[in-house]
Amino acid sequence: MKPYKIGYTTGVFDLFHVGHLNIIMKAREQCDYLIVGVSTDELVMKYKNKWPVIPQQERMAIVESLKFVDKVVQQTNRDKFSAWEHLKFDVMFVGDDWKGNSLFNELEKQFNQVGVEIVYFPYTEGVSSTMVKQKIIL
Repeated sequence: MKPYKIGYTTGVFDLFHVGHLNIIMKAREQCDYLIVGVSTDELVMKYKNKWPVIPQQERMAIVESLKFVDKVVQQTNRDKFSAWEHLKFDVMFVGDDWKGNSLFNELEKQFNQVGVEIVYFPYTEGVSSTMVKQKIIL
């Protein structure tokens, strides 16, 4: 029996790599139903000040094709509590590079009030979309 019913994780998932796969697989191991939010192109531009290489609809199709994913939704803003209000998940899975971040410290307080947990997974060392882009440029 898995510890959680409905799990949620989000990301850009640009230039999909093993780090993305790891977080999705680990999340699915801990919940019966996994929802994955994929950031819109506009949202990525807003907070990263750059456009994704792969357009949103294609990134969503890639994530949706994974057997570990039950549902894919657009992430149009970074308000995770608002996402919970709409999706009613009982756990959110996040890379541990966000642990201690002021955004997530506040989110943990909000989620505690409604019985939602945040599970931090270890960041996959040696791979990121930025690293993939750098290898392509070389």
